Amino acid sequence: MCDIVARTGRHQQRYEAGCRLVAGCIPFRYKSSDETDDANSEKIIEVLMINSPSGPGLLFPKGGWENDETVEQAALREAVEEAGVRGELMDFLGYYYFKSKTHQDEFSPEGVCRASMFALFVKEELESWPEQSTRDRTWLTVAEAIVSCRHAWMRDALEEGFSKWHAEKMIGTGEEDVTLTC
Repeated sequence: MCDIVARTGRHQQRYEAGCRLVAGCIPFRYKSSDETDDANSEKIIEVLMINSPSGPGLLFPKGGWENDETVEQAALREAVEEAGVRGELMDFLGYYYFKSKTHQDEFSPEGVCRASMFALFVKEELESWPEQSTRDRTWLTVAEAIVSCRHAWMRDALEEGFSKWHAEKMIGTGEEDVTLTC
């Protein structure tokens, strides 16, 4: 049983210029390329994706940004609610626009959404989380995630946002030997 409850409803949803504002993240971790945690072994980056209850393909956690939270708080909340992970929100990866067929309303008649996406370094995987009965989580290499991604905008966030950010951010930090396996 999960003590955390997922938010529901749209009464606190943020909109701007006809767009529903959404926050999300690309959860990631480092894994040794061999089974040892030897400091000399090559590290591989993995990203966490979740299934969608409404169809095939995998997604990154994301959802509505509400009036009583910052965009960063919304991204962290969605990671817990949908994927059952907590961690350190690293950096903003960019804005990504998409059309939602299921989220058309009076404030966004066309269903246009603007997602603010972040990199999330995962530090904890929860044993139970609010949406665990409808969502499975899967760790994938970046190359596997690109192929498995349900939406083109999420693939762009992974390739153009996350992968470029990671390559630039990790230069000079001692993580240069991390493999993205694209």
